[in-house]
Amino acid sequence: MKTGLLLVQVGTPDAPEPGPVRRYLKQFLSDRRVVDLKWFPWIPILQILLLFRPGRSAAKYRRIWDPITGSPLRHHTTNQREAMRTRFPDLIVDYGMQYGNPGVGAVVDRMIRQGVDRLIVMPMYPQYSMTTTAGATDALFRELFKQVRVPAIRIIPPYYDHPAYIGALTSIMQADLAKLSWTPEHYVISFHGIPVRYCQKLKDPYATHVKATTRSLTQKMGWKRSLWTQSFQSIFGREVWLKPNTDTILEDLAKKGVKKIYALTPGFTADCLETVDEIGHESLEAFQKAGGESLRLCPGLNDHPIWIDAMETIIRQEGLGWI
Repeated sequence: MKTGLLLVQVGTPDAPEPGPVRRYLKQFLSDRRVVDLKWFPWIPILQILLLFRPGRSAAKYRRIWDPITGSPLRHHTTNQREAMRTRFPDLIVDYGMQYGNPGVGAVVDRMIRQGVDRLIVMPMYPQYSMTTTAGATDALFRELFKQVRVPAIRIIPPYYDHPAYIGALTSIMQADLAKLSWTPEHYVISFHGIPVRYCQKLKDPYATHVKATTRSLTQKMGWKRSLWTQSFQSIFGREVWLKPNTDTILEDLAKKGVKKIYALTPGFTADCLETVDEIGHESLEAFQKAGGESLRLCPGLNDHPIWIDAMETIIRQEGLGWI
């Protein structure tokens, strides 16, 4: 029996230019898991959106694009894959993107051709959401539907309060805080947002998982309730999204006289546009414009040795008997 390990990430454009960004956004925003508007003429709206949004998004991607390593999300995911290959030398280890390259379907097909008949799949989303985790399994099963020989599958469940995950978050944060020359006056814990309707009407458990992560994290850090605020970022469209909004919180804190903030983004296992640019650049500008001074963004989990250890722990637990 040959076992494979597949890491699934959301994806990234191939280059920080309008053409590649347009292709990426078209694939991403065409997914009904992401934009659940079956009652709304979304496709015509999407076509209009794709006329002007790629240029603006490409400019943002250029701000985070490294001239050597390229997309931070692809770079860190590649490093995570290489680390898992070292930790699991007897497994065939790879990663696939839900949108963009390398696509989940092509990677799964290649792994099956390599003889994988037992496949462990790790969605790189600690908190479950239909917009992320379910999208990852959709991409997986679309490919398996085409295959003659389908491997046995184990999908690692959400690990939003797993001790190894929480331990990695707090260890990385504690080490970073120790390097600061100033003491944060407040901590902002920012997660990617989703529409409220997804949670209330469609019963997506995302908000519940986010609360559990925040509770475990703040308890382990020993923060008093007055020291931290949990918020949501990346609002898109006109629906009502989960609140409070990260930028609104930062602006309100600045107006109240808070000058130094430490921000963390626990829902992202690899740095990307939403962390490096949205928080590290746009939110910083909003905070300073409102009167704030310093905003430090906690380093992402990425390929930090402590997170690699945590990934190995979670994978070994869920792969018991196969690894």
